[in-house]
Amino acid sequence: MHSHLKNILIISFGFLLLFTAYGGLQSLQSSLNADQGLGTASLSVLYGAIILSSMFLPPILIKNLGCKWTIVVSMGCYVAYSLGNLYPSWETLIPTSIILGLGGAPLWSAKCTYLTISGNMQGKKENKEGRDIINQYFGIFFLIFQSSAVWGNLMSSLIFELADDRASITEEQLNHCGAADCPITNVTGNSTIDIPPDSLRYTLVGSYIGVGVLSVILVAVFLDDLDKEAAQEFRDNRQPFFSVFLATFKHLRDKRQILLIPMTMYSGFEQGFLAGDYNKSYVTCALGIRYVGYSMICFGATNSIFSIAFGKLSRYTGRIALFALGTVTNLSCIIALFLWKPHPDNLAMFFVFSGLWGMADAVWQTQTNALYGVLFEKHMEAAFANYKLWDSVGFVIAFGYSSYLCVDVKLYVVLAVLVVGMVLYGCVEYIEYRNPTACTENKLEVEEKPYIAQSKL
Repeated sequence: MHSHLKNILIISFGFLLLFTAYGGLQSLQSSLNADQGLGTASLSVLYGAIILSSMFLPPILIKNLGCKWTIVVSMGCYVAYSLGNLYPSWETLIPTSIILGLGGAPLWSAKCTYLTISGNMQGKKENKEGRDIINQYFGIFFLIFQSSAVWGNLMSSLIFELADDRASITEEQLNHCGAADCPITNVTGNSTIDIPPDSLRYTLVGSYIGVGVLSVILVAVFLDDLDKEAAQEFRDNRQPFFSVFLATFKHLRDKRQILLIPMTMYSGFEQGFLAGDYNKSYVTCALGIRYVGYSMICFGATNSIFSIAFGKLSRYTGRIALFALGTVTNLSCIIALFLWKPHPDNLAMFFVFSGLWGMADAVWQTQTNALYGVLFEKHMEAAFANYKLWDSVGFVIAFGYSSYLCVDVKLYVVLAVLVVGMVLYGCVEYIEYRNPTACTENKLEVEEKPYIAQSKL
């Protein structure tokens, strides 16, 4: 095994361990820390901090610390969030959410930079195109990384299965689950009837902390610090922060970017609804918190499978057909969630919804990234900065109102954003039909590898 491949595997397994911990905690926030909406509030603050950090921190940290140590420091920010969950309160969870948010953007930027430098260096050694090696490295990374959703949620479900004092859920309480869950009735506390004892919470969070610390040690000890000159040259070729910052907002002069904002925000809305409201008001309320992990495993598995499938299928169907599939799937799920009364007797339905939601989310992640790459190829850095910005805004809003609105109102909001987003997306396709974007050599490559997306933190 050559040294660069070894480094890619170390980063991949480091991220796998780190997001096994963070992904499991994120799925549980609305249920485990439901008191006064603390969990969802922390996620809203977290994504707000990510928006701020993405604007200025990545180039500063990478230039001064280098890729390796930026990754190590940023991983430590994620571990801090796990520590905040040991004794969750407004004084512990909100500050650690800010810390994680500040480390989120540098972590992913440093990872991308490291993989890019490694691919270019290995390409020179093998006398091959650097971008071909880079694509292979990204493929290896996401193949390993995407399984983190399975392991993190499996840990939580298996540990919570150890609880021997589960409260029984009455029919009266079930009447307030699903779309009927509303903070005004003060019955949203149904999620607390099956909260596991503190001993299991400490076991779970302690396990997540241990896994997170292991990821930091793995990268800090075994990851090679790349050749200083190559890394410095790569960083020096990056555009200055101020020019990138201005370019992000100048890009809004493109009317196609303006029209794509609602659809981009919808990605954050729909993921926020699933992680916050579906887990709390449907799964935890009717089945108990121990089933949240299993539900999210189903979501993560279908998301991963269909992300790869849609990346290949788009070559034959085109993106419009896939966007239509995602719209119909999500629209059907939203309508069904309005009407469905969750009940333990309908166990399979909980996984059907999470599986279908995962399939639809695969469309939004793969095809929206591909669409941005195709439409804005000449201004790709500014375009993807806008993508990350508006996607994160959707998360912030979705988690921000989670504790104050009834679930049926949230479903109306998600439905409205979906409809508006797809109508305006149709306008973009019409503009593209009338004035096609010039095809380039890289266009096919962008559409073949759309599942290498980084909107999920």
